[in-house]
Amino acid sequence: MRFQDKVVIITGGAAGIGKATAKKFASEGAQVVICDVNEEAGQALVQELGNNASFYKVNVANRQEVQAWIDDVAAKYGHIDVLINNAGITRDGQFVKYKDGQLVGQMAEDAFDAVIAVNLKGVFNCTQAVAPYMIKQGGGSIVSASSVVGLYGNFGQTNYAATKFAVIGMTKTWARELGKYGIRVNAVAPGFILTDMVLKMPEEVLAGMAKQAPLKRLGKPEEIADVYCWLSSSEASYIHGAVISVDGGIVLGT
Repeated sequence: MRFQDKVVIITGGAAGIGKATAKKFASEGAQVVICDVNEEAGQALVQELGNNASFYKVNVANRQEVQAWIDDVAAKYGHIDVLINNAGITRDGQFVKYKDGQLVGQMAEDAFDAVIAVNLKGVFNCTQAVAPYMIKQGGGSIVSASSVVGLYGNFGQTNYAATKFAVIGMTKTWARELGKYGIRVNAVAPGFILTDMVLKMPEEVLAGMAKQAPLKRLGKPEEIADVYCWLSSSEASYIHGAVISVDGGIVLGT
């Protein structure tokens, strides 16, 4: 019960890694507050977790929605101890695609903008809304989702890789700026994880992904949730500005 009487907010908390994270913190005694754009899934999770969980429908790319959410949580509970910036989307596509010497495709601008809005601006919006409350209360923990793609790049993911590289840069910058207030800021870089979205892929694709990891398997959402939880706990009290890879030792190829 490391998080008894603590308030933990989780973006993208209705499914996948976010759902596993909500369950993990709730099992540790936290008051869990999740946001997501999927209201049905979010409400179902709250019903499962019980009185120590609440849900808000929030688009993290919308600054006004984020600020209203954070202000309401702070007013209701009086403090916000942990922010998990977990929300993210993909809109994959080759940067430029040539065939027989002709340009036949390229990543669409709206696909680029959508991923930037959620994965990068969303992290900025949520952290900037939470930071003043953490400063006033004398501390807190902020953990953001990067990715192995944010360390190595990946074919067909110009937009996604850009956001995950940027999350690392923001994490290290915020660690320098917010540490003096007792706020620890870190990031986690998951590898290929068996979320519902990934499980819909063909078996041969999943097998190929697993082969890239020295452990020869894909990760489980709970394995990321465990690291989010540990990084936010007093057991990681001197870890600050770090990027923790949870990827089975993967090295991405092209």
